[in-house]
Amino acid sequence: MKLVAIAGSISEKSYNKKLLEFAKLKFNGRIDIEILDISGIPIFNQSLDYKDYPKLIELNDKIEEADGVIIATPEHNYTIPAVLKSILEWFSYKLQPFKSKPVLVLGASYTEQGTAKAQSHLKEVLNAPGIEAFVIPGSEFLLSNALEKFDKDGFLVDEETIDYLEYVILRFEKFAELFKDFDDSDIDSAYIRTLAAGGYIEEDPYDDGTAGASEW
Repeated sequence: MKLVAIAGSISEKSYNKKLLEFAKLKFNGRIDIEILDISGIPIFNQSLDYKDYPKLIELNDKIEEADGVIIATPEHNYTIPAVLKSILEWFSYKLQPFKSKPVLVLGASYTEQGTAKAQSHLKEVLNAPGIEAFVIPGSEFLLSNALEKFDKDGFLVDEETIDYLEYVILRFEKFAELFKDFDDSDIDSAYIRTLAAGGYIEEDPYDDGTAGASEW
């Protein structure tokens, strides 16, 4: 199985990135996990053209080709970091690689809270029109007190945390398998036929009246 992973922080010292790196190493040989770099992408602006940013197109293609996505988010002011929200806005507008894509949400924090509010918010965002991901229910992974759970080399050392991470990712592997052949593009309904014929959507100055991040 091929999974891609996104750390919601671009900090070099991010514990969420270390969490993904540990998962990649632990499942090497069973699950192929590629960690995507979301740095260097401009903040979403509807006036910008995604075609001007090759890295954005590369990220889109890798998400589309993957069997599922793991997102590890920090918590900033009770929500997800701006850099992660911006990427999701890019991917809810004209590029929409998350549609019907299985997603697992994780999070690590310095404190006891374990990114609970950020994860809850992220799941709402992933459910929004234009994104429409399939977020696995249950099995919440809330890693608190991260400073005590990793060693100086960035490896998880807490046995219970390691065992639970293994369970959560193996459960996600089974979840993602269920959606490998999912395709709703061939649904024969009046709504789909009307959309295909150009109906429903009013005149839109940005040529996209249905995107999640559109101002329209």
